[in-house]
Amino acid sequence: MQKKLPRLPVVLAIGGHDPSGGAGIQADIESIGANGCHATSALSCLTVQDSCNVSQLIPLPAANLTDQAVAILNDCQISSFKIGLLGSLSVTEAVVGLLRDNPEIPVIFDPVLAAGGGSDLADEVLLNYIRQELLPLCQLITPNTLEAKRLTESNKSTTIDDDGEILLGLGPKAVLITGTHELTGSDKVTHRLYQPDTAPISSTWQRLSGEFHGSGCTLSAAIAARMAVGETLEKAVRHGLEYSWLSLQRSFRTGKCQSIPERLFRNPRQHHHDHS
Repeated sequence: MQKKLPRLPVVLAIGGHDPSGGAGIQADIESIGANGCHATSALSCLTVQDSCNVSQLIPLPAANLTDQAVAILNDCQISSFKIGLLGSLSVTEAVVGLLRDNPEIPVIFDPVLAAGGGSDLADEVLLNYIRQELLPLCQLITPNTLEAKRLTESNKSTTIDDDGEILLGLGPKAVLITGTHELTGSDKVTHRLYQPDTAPISSTWQRLSGEFHGSGCTLSAAIAARMAVGETLEKAVRHGLEYSWLSLQRSFRTGKCQSIPERLFRNPRQHHHDHS
């Protein structure tokens, strides 16, 4: 008699393909696997990119994205969605339709609005649709401070806390703003988790030198996996931040520009970080 194998929680990652392997779906697959889940995927777009920048964005037909996702949803019990680069309005509309059809599955959305090298990956029409239709369907969104400014349409005079509260007002259940782009002269990085009717939770880490390709994908996919295995939102965020920091600490160079997080490390060393 064949032994019944245990089931791993399954995460469905929706995002773009990065030929360099630093970000996008490949980063999602590695992070989800390293955090105890099986990754399934549906491609939203192809890209031409390397460790320096994105030079071309090639959206896939929305029906193609829907077909990929529905095939997985009909076959597997999905425990969380992880959404990254969308690439077009029509694909984003298709994603929103999928999420509305599966409201019981938590959604972790990393709003990829620009490439590491600065290339813009979302126009104002797409941004407005994300604000109005996608954000209210999300359990958690994970913008960096620059993405938070674009999503809130706020100016430089607003604080990170202001942006966090504005984003909560757009409908997601929680917002994690990552602080790597702030106070670049500081040797610390602070990330802030915002939830309704509660004080922000700050998590402060030692700043790592260099620039990294795929750090946001790594973090959001890890959190999606941690939630899929049953952790609370706060615990999943805490573990996702720790995993991401260790991945970045072990990063390596494959090309001429940004380093790639080592997402498949084993036996992470113990380290200390501050919470404030």
